[in-house]
Amino acid sequence: MGDRVFGLLIAVVALGYILSATQIQIGFLSDPVGSRTFPYIVGGVALLCAFAIMARPDPDPEWPAWRSLGRIGIALAVLYLFAIALRPLGFLIPAALASAILAYQVRPVVRTAAAAGLGLSFGLFAILKYALGLGLAPFGRMLTG
Repeated sequence: MGDRVFGLLIAVVALGYILSATQIQIGFLSDPVGSRTFPYIVGGVALLCAFAIMARPDPDPEWPAWRSLGRIGIALAVLYLFAIALRPLGFLIPAALASAILAYQVRPVVRTAAAAGLGLSFGLFAILKYALGLGLAPFGRMLTG
């Protein structure tokens, strides 16, 4: 029962996300992916996942331990702060910090987490900026003036 309720909740959120994407103003110059296309893709995938959860619920679900729930909460907070920090700091610094923190949660070794954070930051920037043509700034106005 819980999986179906969760799937329904995700479906409602995904539909709201798609609906809100229809309100995005398309400018004269836009990214190749488009201002609306990426939110449509994210909402569509979330909707498909919601339907899959509702169609095949787990008969005997096991909830994660409190420690795991705490880590999930930390990950959500990191991703939220990453989204807030993108505009003032650009992509590279928030992505490096967020990736390093999340990598540290997977394997708590500082040196490895820092290397993963830097590698993911620069690698994702190169893919998103040059391969997909998105208009990302490496550093934000707060740092460049």
